[in-house]
Amino acid sequence: MTDDTSKPFTNDPQELLSSKHEVEKQKAQFSSFVRSVSGDATAEKGQVVEPQHRETDQQNNMKDVENRMLE
Repeated sequence: MTDDTSKPFTNDPQELLSSKHEVEKQKAQFSSFVRSVSGDATAEKGQVVEPQHRETDQQNNMKDVENRMLE
């Protein structure tokens, strides 16, 4: 990957559009790579992890109790 921090900022619409296309191309390449690595695993766009699949987080539970006490 290239380091884009060396490029000056621009307001030129053509340059902005070409930058956007470059970023979209990189995202597509990354998505393709992830699909090739993940094999048969399916992941849908915007997939939400169900709460029952998560382990309870003791620290978050303690913070919830603390916040309720402060209310």
